[in-house]
This record gives sequence, structure tokens and C-alpha cells, in this order.
Amino acid sequence: MESVADLKLTLLLLFAAIISLVLVPSAQAATTDVKYCDKKADYPVKVSGVVVSPNPVVSGKPATFNISATTGKPISSGKVVIDVSYFGVHVHTENHDLSEEISCPIAAGKFVLSHSQTLPGFTPPGSYTLKMTLEDGNNQLLTCISFKFSISFGSSVSDS
Repeated sequence: MESVADLKLTLLLLFAAIISLVLVPSAQAATTDVKYCDKKADYPVKVSGVVVSPNPVVSGKPATFNISATTGKPISSGKVVIDVSYFGVHVHTENHDLSEEISCPIAAGKFVLSHSQTLPGFTPPGSYTLKMTLEDGNNQLLTCISFKFSISFGSSVSDS
């Protein structure tokens, strides 16, 4: 009788493990849907995709946003403005010199702008929207995009 009970328990645990693998999203990089701020605008920089890693972002852990784009003309300098909203409420703004995010000048063609940072451990979990504008050295708008990303709580156990 014990072997049948052990077998049932083993099968139940195996079933639970399979269900958790299917239903719980993994913390891997994932391509994110991108929207232009003005759908009718003809931005000089075309964004082809954004990869957020890990996805979802984990509070208290490093996160990287890789933005793949194309430009028809070289970009020698500029700035990146990042606005973040939490459930539609503006919560954060950052301004970065373009050379902090990518080596300048950027040659005509494809490039990847990469932004990494560690969010504070107390960052609330949930759905966020990031709006990014890219301007050249003359303050001319090169592109404006937005995309959604999620933040989950980090581990409460120390990684020591």
C-alpha cells in the first residue's frame, strides 16, 4: 500500500511541477511590443524592437533595455529622455547624454542603444510604461517610442 501512495504522491508532485513550468513565466529576455508616440510621424530613427532582460524586471536586480534601431544619417551627439509611468501615473524621468548609452558617433545603419540599471528593492511590482525620446545635438527629435514592461518583487532571501 505504501508504494501506491508514494507513486501517487510522486505523480502529483510531477504534475504540479509541469503545471508551474507552463503557467509561470520565466525570467528571460523577451522582445517587447513598441509603439511610436506619433503614428503619423516620419522619425529619422526607426526602432525595430526592444528586448527587456530579465522579463519581468526584478526589483533590486540589474535590468537591461536593448533598443534596436536604424538611422539614415550619422548621429554625432544627442540625448535620451526616459519617462516611466506606473499604471498610467508618471513616476520617474531620466535624462542621459547619448554617449552614456552608446558609443558616438553612431554610423548610418543599424545600431543598438542599451540602457542598464538596478531598480531599488522597494520598487512596487506591476505594469509600467516607458516612453523614450531620442534627440540629436541640435535638440531635433529623432524618435519617440513607448513600450510596456513588468516588474516583480526580488527575492526576500539574501544572495550571500
